[in-house]
Amino acid sequence: MTGRARARSRGRARGQETAAPGASQAQEPAPAAAPPPEAGDLGGRGRQKGAPGPFSAEALLQISAGFQQVKLGERGGRRRDFHDAGVNTRQAMEHVKESKCGVTGNPIQLTANFFRILSRPQWVLYQYHVDFKPQMESRRLRSALLFQHEETLGSARSFDGALLFLPNRLHSKETVVYSETRNGEKVQITITLTNELPPSSPVCIQFYNIIFRRILRILNMQQIGRNYYSPSDPLNIPQHKLTIWPGYTTNILQYESCIMMCTDVSHKVLRSETVLDFMVNLRQQCGSQRFTEICEKELVGLIILTKYNNKTYRIDGIAWDHTPSNTFKRGDADTSFKNYYKSQYGLDITDENQVLLISYVKRMGPAGAPPPGPAMLIPELCYLTGLTDKMRADFSIMKDLSTHTRLTPEQREGRLNRFITNIQRNADAQAELDKWGLSFDKQLLNLAGRVLPVERIYQGSRSYDYNPWAADWTKEMRGLAVMSAPPLNNWLLFHTRRNGNEASSLLQTLSRVSGPLGIAMGKPVMIQYEDHQESLLAALRHSVGPQIEMVVVVLPNNRKDKYDSVKKFLCVDCPTPSQCVVARTLSRPQALMTIATKIALQMACKMGGELWSVEIPLKQLMIVGIDCYHDTAAGKRSIGALVASLNQSMSRWFSKCVLQHKGQEIMDELKKTLSAALKEYLRFNGCLPSRIIVYRDGVGDGQLHSVVNYEVQQIMDSIKSMGQDYNPKLSVVVVKKRISSRFFAHINGKVSNPPPGTIVDAEVTRPEWYDFYIVSQAVRSGSVSPTHYNVVYDTSGLKPDHMQRLTYKLCHMYYNWQGIIRVPAPCQYAHKLAFLVGQSIHKEPNMKLDDQLFYL
Repeated sequence: MTGRARARSRGRARGQETAAPGASQAQEPAPAAAPPPEAGDLGGRGRQKGAPGPFSAEALLQISAGFQQVKLGERGGRRRDFHDAGVNTRQAMEHVKESKCGVTGNPIQLTANFFRILSRPQWVLYQYHVDFKPQMESRRLRSALLFQHEETLGSARSFDGALLFLPNRLHSKETVVYSETRNGEKVQITITLTNELPPSSPVCIQFYNIIFRRILRILNMQQIGRNYYSPSDPLNIPQHKLTIWPGYTTNILQYESCIMMCTDVSHKVLRSETVLDFMVNLRQQCGSQRFTEICEKELVGLIILTKYNNKTYRIDGIAWDHTPSNTFKRGDADTSFKNYYKSQYGLDITDENQVLLISYVKRMGPAGAPPPGPAMLIPELCYLTGLTDKMRADFSIMKDLSTHTRLTPEQREGRLNRFITNIQRNADAQAELDKWGLSFDKQLLNLAGRVLPVERIYQGSRSYDYNPWAADWTKEMRGLAVMSAPPLNNWLLFHTRRNGNEASSLLQTLSRVSGPLGIAMGKPVMIQYEDHQESLLAALRHSVGPQIEMVVVVLPNNRKDKYDSVKKFLCVDCPTPSQCVVARTLSRPQALMTIATKIALQMACKMGGELWSVEIPLKQLMIVGIDCYHDTAAGKRSIGALVASLNQSMSRWFSKCVLQHKGQEIMDELKKTLSAALKEYLRFNGCLPSRIIVYRDGVGDGQLHSVVNYEVQQIMDSIKSMGQDYNPKLSVVVVKKRISSRFFAHINGKVSNPPPGTIVDAEVTRPEWYDFYIVSQAVRSGSVSPTHYNVVYDTSGLKPDHMQRLTYKLCHMYYNWQGIIRVPAPCQYAHKLAFLVGQSIHKEPNMKLDDQLFYL
């Protein structure tokens, strides 16, 4: 789970949340401070300064603006606008105001995982803010206390922990009622009217999402993070101590012509053991002497689930001096963790000697107040989630998991149809929808797409087509010379004594395959090293000099530290293209030709070779790919990578990486990098590009606003730095892979994945954006995921057709795979570079490698 997902999953109701039980310094935080409202804006959490009145168009915009900051969440709390609903970029682009649809390609009929909303309420919705004195932590308890007053509120109501929505107005602006807990504690509840929302308000769509989440709870589903899962219908994999909860992602949004719900199948992988079970087993395995050291190494950084509130936390440390008998400050009194869990959740803790887990919950405190203390969690009540790297590397585990989670298009469509049928057959769910006047279509959305023509691949003097359904040209390029490859004369091959045979086999096979590929490969110097890290580094330092063109290292195993030390030395200290191969990969004679071919191609790329190209009709064009990676090992720094094309055929690239610290904007440093790329383009071509297209990957949910308002300006500043007269046409495209949208083709009466090259640019796109989907890759199993492209800035005047086709062409240009990939090649190159630096190097690579694809 990502850091964003963790932050989302911990969101709680503003003003109602006490700190999770914490160390003694933890205190009850006051309500989170809202940013100061701008003139005419709503104050606080959607509160108006005056009494609610009639709505002008301007007032509606203000409500929308207020709720971009205050996203309604299932647990209340101030939340980001995850669907970027407040960003309207299309209106600034004249050439797509009328139509953003392309025309090229053959039409194809598709279904998509969207259900139309057929009817919705046409009355004003009244929004209230609810305060409890004393504060109540459990959202369930807050709801129970509030709903004791049904005669005042009525039966149609929606409460998310802090905000209450009613279809009718209470008698006074502020209503005070009293409730009593089971323990006899008196609670004062203040219900304050804050807004009147007409049906056209964007907030109403967020409200429909809240109503739908209630439907999911009626179906006995439980919320974890943003999605809902069925604990009552688990899929158990006992041999691996894993449990899968099936579930769904749902969101209701305004699309091109109507409001629709996008829903997809989701799975939550849980481990069947608690953290306490894990710790007990670990102590038995490693003994008491090194237990604390090994335990911290294994647990810190893992994500856990607390089933009593279905929230996920990150383990940031272990409080070895704390047990459940320790106390913390709650209000004015001290209470023990044991008593807290008993009174708050009705849970008995059996092991009173267990230590506590520390989680630094990212929560905004009031301005000027000390930050809330860390959450202290009981290992006995925490379940491990997700998969470790060791588990991911286990073929057996991943194979068994995929049988449950990797659904074919037919299975996925069937599961979605069953989901909507279950809602319609459930009397309570239907009654709830009827109460609010909501109804959904019974069928998945039918829509038309287009399949782009197959691209012709140019390789040296030859050109060829490939099988469009396979989206792969491995067979077609066999025996053909690449476009260009520098001769390889001075190179080194390192191996251990035990792996001497594998190294010799690799060398023989490389000499056989390199000739037909047009790669002139001389004999290397073979260097033997002892099987430990210091020996390998010493051998590298002794042998690698400025005249060496390539270093190949046969590693005895896939231990990360050895690989990291090789890459760090050859990318930073002694800049030389390098290729690492694990000996086990070379131990299968029947696969050696294929492996050697791939290695030869990689070696050629890393030295500046060009393998193939597709036809790019635009002249003086520079394509830029930007991606980022979050490096937890180097103090949670972010690594930004920028890769820019240098030639017409998009086969030569300039790559640069920057490291920035927490809180720093990614484009602050990348601005300088783009200037360096433009200077390199000028040196390479003798002129600057007249057209620049930037593909920005790695933009998370809710971050589009930052790209549009900040990054685009930084890119423009970087271009201006090349001279006041330099004014190229600029396009900025946000690339998003992690999306819920899915498309299904019905071919010969069978549900299947759409063919590669399928474009969808209507119906399920957003009216305020210039956006489209492309299914570019082919998958052998499961359902294919489309990629979403959102053109947020465009002065190029390129027709939508040309932008779509160019984007698809670039998905053919990634030299590490002889086929079409999911994103344009520069994005994947930028990802590979950022990943290498974040995982292995933790420093900026040497600038001598800038014009080589050394990170493939």
